[in-house]
Amino acid sequence: MSTDIVLVGARGHGRWHLDNIRRLQDKGIVRLAGICELTPLAPDEIPDGLGTPEQSPDLAALLDATGARIAVICTPIPTHTDLALTAARRGVHLLLEKPPAPSYAEFRRMADGIAGAGVVCQIGFQSLGSHAVPAIREMVAEGRIGELVGVGGAGAWARAEAYYRRAPWAGRRRLDGVDVVDGVLTNPLAHVVATALALNGSSRAEDVTDIELELLRANDIESDDTSCVRISTAQGRQVTVAATLCAEHPDEPYVLLHGTSGRITFWYKQDRVLLQRADHGPEEYEYGRTDLLQNLVDHIGDGAEPLVTPEATGAFMRVVEAIRQSPDPVPLPPEAWRRVPDEDRRAVTGVDGLVAACADTLALYSELGAAWAPVKEVSR
Repeated sequence: MSTDIVLVGARGHGRWHLDNIRRLQDKGIVRLAGICELTPLAPDEIPDGLGTPEQSPDLAALLDATGARIAVICTPIPTHTDLALTAARRGVHLLLEKPPAPSYAEFRRMADGIAGAGVVCQIGFQSLGSHAVPAIREMVAEGRIGELVGVGGAGAWARAEAYYRRAPWAGRRRLDGVDVVDGVLTNPLAHVVATALALNGSSRAEDVTDIELELLRANDIESDDTSCVRISTAQGRQVTVAATLCAEHPDEPYVLLHGTSGRITFWYKQDRVLLQRADHGPEEYEYGRTDLLQNLVDHIGDGAEPLVTPEATGAFMRVVEAIRQSPDPVPLPPEAWRRVPDEDRRAVTGVDGLVAACADTLALYSELGAAWAPVKEVSR
């Protein structure tokens, strides 16, 4: 028997969820019972095969009318907590897009409310559904790279200037007095941060002992687009992630585990792993992935363990909070970036190599000699 679902926010990234729901509906796993949007979707915006789901801008009324058991929430970041609690109070389980909230206080309000309601919430870090994650943990536990000494992460992407005009909250730290915190580390490349923390064994809020940040921007935005973070953890290891949306040559993001006798590289979007260790040739592996919505359905039906609970994203939310509380990002000098012809975007000179070097050395931009990087400016 399929599980009825309501999708909250079906445009933008919500289109990905529409396609995924259609895929699962074709398998008889779920049924799209409703769509919650301020402006209803036109028939040609709904993928073939999904029928004519009920539509309403009022989530509470839509959940009551459809009796849906799961709500998938893919809306602007500041709306997440209230929408999640609206669903939770009706006994509806949740798949909540990342970042789960724009502040640690809002995150705790959401997580505590959901726990009190007795429903399950899955946070949409799809990379943590990769079968590579337990496989890498097993490699580390077996000592295949010696002792784990630190984890790096690198994300070198490119976004056109139009990316920051797609919604009023895009590229903002605050909007109308409300926290948004839509920066490179908290939203588009948040997976690098969350996955690196998870593979370091540092997913919970209490695993974070210190955070150092360097937040910069090449674009004319409020938030950051070229940043790095170094997280000290209770496990005694550091996690350093560097990310940019101003790459010269965009590439696949990855997480890099450093061991005393080897290293593991995980390209999380491809579920691909490279194991390099002393006295062995390189070994490459490709893995499957468990879809987080299907995992949530399986939990409701068969008691499967949820893969990404709110508590498993507490450390990531500590990073979000440090960024929220940090000084505004430093604008890069005009000579540090150039316009890319025909692509309506800005590229920071040399940033691709710096991002990779941060992951490789666990150092910050300023420690690698980037002329435009500030002295370490925040430690929380």
